[in-house]
Amino acid sequence: MFDLLQSLVFDPMRFEFMQRAMIGALLIGTICAIFSCFLIVKGWSLVGDAVSHAVLPGLALAYIGGVPLIVGAFLAGLLCAVGTGFIASRSRVKQDAVLGILFSGMFAFGLVLLTKIHTDIHLMHVLFGNILGITSQELLHIAMIACPIVIVFILRWKDFMLLCFDIKQAKAAGLNVQLLNYLMLILLSLTIVASIKAAGIILVIAMLIAPGATAFLLTSSFSKMIILSVFTSLFSCVLGVYFSFHFDGATAPIIVLTQSFLFLIAFLFSPQKGLISNVVMNKGRVYAKAD
Repeated sequence: MFDLLQSLVFDPMRFEFMQRAMIGALLIGTICAIFSCFLIVKGWSLVGDAVSHAVLPGLALAYIGGVPLIVGAFLAGLLCAVGTGFIASRSRVKQDAVLGILFSGMFAFGLVLLTKIHTDIHLMHVLFGNILGITSQELLHIAMIACPIVIVFILRWKDFMLLCFDIKQAKAAGLNVQLLNYLMLILLSLTIVASIKAAGIILVIAMLIAPGATAFLLTSSFSKMIILSVFTSLFSCVLGVYFSFHFDGATAPIIVLTQSFLFLIAFLFSPQKGLISNVVMNKGRVYAKAD
């Protein structure tokens, strides 16, 4: 039994592509989990969805222009995020509607570009990721993006937390709210760019929402929420990489399925906010009144 367990755990790590995949998944899982908490509290889940879809034309145009793909993806995502705020502030249309129009338009434009030009970009890998095929150079790019993001959050997490929970209090405390909003949008765009290789532009939104949503159901403390979010994300990433190796499955979908399953468990069994615990508490109140 021990030999079987040792084989399941250590044999995959003998391959260099699996080592790169594991390191990449853990890096991406960490930054997505941290950002997830802020997106959930601030109500920016749709913003993350929009930015992730909007990077597609940036990838195609970067390929045509001969510039690094990550540069095109970052600029396209940032354009969508900043453009949404600009249009929403100067029209009667609400921000969620502007997001829906802008990101779907940019996503459609990207699909047209990728289907009409001859590129080395594999559409399925862009949409759904291919972390098992990650190269050493791509892993280095992910690390170069992930590490500064983590450092910024460590240095400014209290400011971001105040911005997400109470924007009026943030203004009263003397924080530059507009600057912090733009900084969050920049970090969000960088996070998505770093995650494209692992999860693709479609599944990355789940990695940006599910860990924070799961942790939100399990605790009322924001610091504990971040810790739980990172733990569930890393657990899902490790499980996804191992399962994709042993069962020849797609890594990113398995990671997302694991995160969705953990969210469902939290939704049902969370001690304070879970569906089952609420039913039990309500029945207890009924019996208490009857007595």
